[in-house]
Amino acid sequence: MIHRPRKRFGQHFLHDPVIIAKILKAVDPKPGQTLVEIGPGQGAITVPLLDRVGTLHVVEIDRDLCSELRHRCAGHGVPVIHCADALRFDFAALAPAGSRLRLVGNLPYNISTPLIFHLLGQREHIEDMHFMLQREVVDRMAALPGTKQYGRLTVMLAAGCRVEPLFSVGPGAFRPPPRVRSSVVRLTPWMDPPFETGNPQVFAELVRRAFSMRRKTLRNALGGMIPESEIVAAGVDPGCRAETLSPQTFAALARRIAPGACPR
Repeated sequence: MIHRPRKRFGQHFLHDPVIIAKILKAVDPKPGQTLVEIGPGQGAITVPLLDRVGTLHVVEIDRDLCSELRHRCAGHGVPVIHCADALRFDFAALAPAGSRLRLVGNLPYNISTPLIFHLLGQREHIEDMHFMLQREVVDRMAALPGTKQYGRLTVMLAAGCRVEPLFSVGPGAFRPPPRVRSSVVRLTPWMDPPFETGNPQVFAELVRRAFSMRRKTLRNALGGMIPESEIVAAGVDPGCRAETLSPQTFAALARRIAPGACPR
């Protein structure tokens, strides 16, 4: 029986052997590593990963696919199948003592951003992540200050991980073809962060406000949250706009705000 992709799960099944080989080369899995695949679909990457590492955790929300995977993976190692919603899954529980997880996935576009932040909340247990995402999202993840793509997502991710776009993937690599191009990206959580954000909630709220209306100056966007004098003290022009500031500069601003002074 052929499994029909389900729109409610955002399913687009990878089938292109060239792209599959490029993903495997980028991940470079080794025996003994603890790998977790999110959204394995019909097992296009699952089977070759199992052939390389022997045991693989997979997290799949579609119960019909969970059943199909058990048959497809027979004779290719030991798949540990978790029929669960990745947005609510405790990935940290899979990490063996003294080692960290490596995550791989062709993520549904409609949950990719919240899922990545869910994972970064468990980053002390994660070595790296290789994900297929909508190319527009990857462009925003890796954008530079002053560009159109640079924004809240860029800054928040910079505080949690290194972002490395690897290669683009055309719609024809999937069944059914999506209406957008995709990209594979490597996310490596910082073990030694390049800058200190201070209170995480304050940092997140400051970044949210700064980008909520891109044409506003910091003086206007952050009014009531941080005095103009503190913006100046951080070495920032209150008349500039959010897209001109580096992630490090946002962190410097956030450190000048007392946690109790952050309005809810």
